[in-house]
Amino acid sequence: MTDASNDTRTAEVAVRLAVAAKRFRSRIREEAGLSTLGLSELRLAVLIRLRDTGPSTAAALAEAEHVSQQAIAQCLNALKSDELVTSEADPSDRRKVLTNVTETGRELLNTLRVSRDTWLNRAIEAGVDPAERGELDKAVELLERLADIDLASPPTGRQPHAATETEKTNHSATEEDSTK
Repeated sequence: MTDASNDTRTAEVAVRLAVAAKRFRSRIREEAGLSTLGLSELRLAVLIRLRDTGPSTAAALAEAEHVSQQAIAQCLNALKSDELVTSEADPSDRRKVLTNVTETGRELLNTLRVSRDTWLNRAIEAGVDPAERGELDKAVELLERLADIDLASPPTGRQPHAATETEKTNHSATEEDSTK
């Protein structure tokens, strides 16, 4: 194959992958019950972050989630009204307010994870032949590698580097229970 046809094939695969990933993500959200709960992606991400990293300020959450202070304030107000998070003064700096996930929030995240995992296990059993499970495992490895690749590094003539084991562990911990 020529370079042009390789580029075209890569572009076609990239589009198919993006569409399939979006459909898969939407299906997981639906099967986990997120669409019926009205829990936005930002609210879910904030709950997961608070569960995984502990209490945080609104400013730190906004920075971590790459959203504005206004967006995080609206998100936290909604989560508070649903009693999924609480806020209290930071004991080390009374001027700051720390937000933390409540037991109700933890229970909700667990329920969502169980729903997602149950559906996903059933879908694999129903749609992936046992002989294909190795291929599925390989596909997951490739997706993880694509998710971890760092294209922002300045070009050095080397292939873009995949995340370190520490970066993978941190990413996996955050994504493990995500139903996004």
